[in-house]
Amino acid sequence: MNFKLAIIIPCFNEFERLNTETYKHFITVHEEVLLCFVNDGSNDSTIQLLNEFKERFPNQIFVIDYAENQGKSEAVRIGFTTCLSTFKLEKLAYLDADLSTTLEECVSISQQISTKVCFAFGSRILTLNSDIRRKPYRFLIGRIIATLISKQLKLNVYDTQCGCKVFDESLAKDIFKKEFISRWLFDVEIFHRLMNIHGRNQLKDIAREIPLKSWIDTDDSKVPFSYFFKLWYDLYVIGKTYKTPLKTKNIENEILLK
Repeated sequence: MNFKLAIIIPCFNEFERLNTETYKHFITVHEEVLLCFVNDGSNDSTIQLLNEFKERFPNQIFVIDYAENQGKSEAVRIGFTTCLSTFKLEKLAYLDADLSTTLEECVSISQQISTKVCFAFGSRILTLNSDIRRKPYRFLIGRIIATLISKQLKLNVYDTQCGCKVFDESLAKDIFKKEFISRWLFDVEIFHRLMNIHGRNQLKDIAREIPLKSWIDTDDSKVPFSYFFKLWYDLYVIGKTYKTPLKTKNIENEILLK
């Protein structure tokens, strides 16, 4: 089947958090969008819920099931590569299952993709006309991390870690071809791979950072607190790995697998 947009949604123990009514309403008014749920080794009833969801909407719901947890980066990557090989798509995106960014806003951001722009992503910038609700400690930690990431990338990016990113079909094939180094910081690697493909100076022409209209932090996080201490090592390894510009086609020979 053909779809204008596929949204990949990684799921790990999401049975209590998946707002099925919101998803159902979205599907009924967006027939051109495919929702791909990747069950990443959940040990609750997530897969049963997803399968029931697929039975009700077989044409717009696609479910990938892993018995063992692969980590968010691999769940997202497999979602992309499987959808690319299974469906005819114009654009692909990924989004967090808790819908901190809404499905509708993801669609809106996808409309920035054009013959010139191949990558667009949401940014949690608080403005007069936005509703960005973040927990103070997450905001402070996030800004510290974002500043370090921006310095490593040598890019003026406000929010590399927002969980709403959209790619055109051609770019998605290159970006998600090979495994990522980090289970959680793969967003940073996406920007490094973008620079390897298009060059740092060209990103302002082919990429768009879009301030979100709304973002609401959920009560819990799938990222373990202990990862805060490993994060710095991951960031160091990522920076070292991508320090020398690489051709995308050779990236598999240079990247350090997790």
